[in-house]
Amino acid sequence: MKLSIKLFIILGVFSAIVGVVYGFLTRFDELVGFPALLAVGAMSFMLAVYLWLVERNTGGILPEDKLDGEIVESAGEYGHFSPWSWWPLLLGTGSALAFTALAMGWWILGLAAPLAVLGLVGLIFEYSRGDHAH
Repeated sequence: MKLSIKLFIILGVFSAIVGVVYGFLTRFDELVGFPALLAVGAMSFMLAVYLWLVERNTGGILPEDKLDGEIVESAGEYGHFSPWSWWPLLLGTGSALAFTALAMGWWILGLAAPLAVLGLVGLIFEYSRGDHAH
């Protein structure tokens, strides 16, 4: 975790410096690159602070931080997923259509919204009915 913190600090400093230099070179007329580089720097600093706080509160010694760390040490519980479920496919299709609507036309959003809502509701209530009800 210490390496990640250092990398995000370096990325934040680099992005902030490059953003300011880019702003001066474009005379602050180009209002996409300058704010974007500053935003990347700000987000990098936010991630570094978050990781530093997590490390401070939990001890933060990960297997990647130890010189003798093994790959098997990072194994653990990743959550519960339903391998038979078709709801994520429907939700993903609805989301893909929604993002397509941004590029092609807003009328596609009318097709995407019901698919995404149906997929989300089905995914949420998957274990409320049928063979796998709790």
